[in-house]
Amino acid sequence: MTRECNNRPLCGDRTLRFNLSLRTIRTGRAASRGLLLAALACSASMLAAAGDHGPVARAPAVKSHHWLQTGIASWYGTKFQGKKTATGERFDMNSLTCAHPSLPLGSWIRVTNLHNRKSIFVRVNDRGPVVENRIIDLSYAAAHAVGLVGIGKVKLEAVNANDPEMEKALVAQLTFPQSALTPVVQ
Repeated sequence: MTRECNNRPLCGDRTLRFNLSLRTIRTGRAASRGLLLAALACSASMLAAAGDHGPVARAPAVKSHHWLQTGIASWYGTKFQGKKTATGERFDMNSLTCAHPSLPLGSWIRVTNLHNRKSIFVRVNDRGPVVENRIIDLSYAAAHAVGLVGIGKVKLEAVNANDPEMEKALVAQLTFPQSALTPVVQ
């Protein structure tokens, strides 16, 4: 529904008042300026009316805080084989797991040996290390995968469980028994 003011149609429900004298309308340049201003005001009111539905929903700016830690790592194996971990599962020295003092149990991290740049993805399933000045205890398999013999300097990076790079690396880390790869002929 459009209303009229001084026999002129207005845009939407907004009242536009222009004080244009007869002299201003007669001069071409001023008239063009007045028409331009009227058109801009009409457009602006139409845009404002369209935008009265509330603020535009935008995705919040998420600051990605990349957690990492560097320090000395060690590994543990046969002495703890089969014992319960902090998660309640049995420790398996041949699985890709680790013990960390503060990361959430069940979280995934990338461990990179800073001596040779080899890296592996491991799951936190235990608390430790018990030895002071060490940041992580790797299972024997994880330590072997990054070439850690004894102790060594590593970098830890927290990763999202849905990280596609981690998924590819975990699939590449899988080993199948040779019997599973040979077809069974009956």
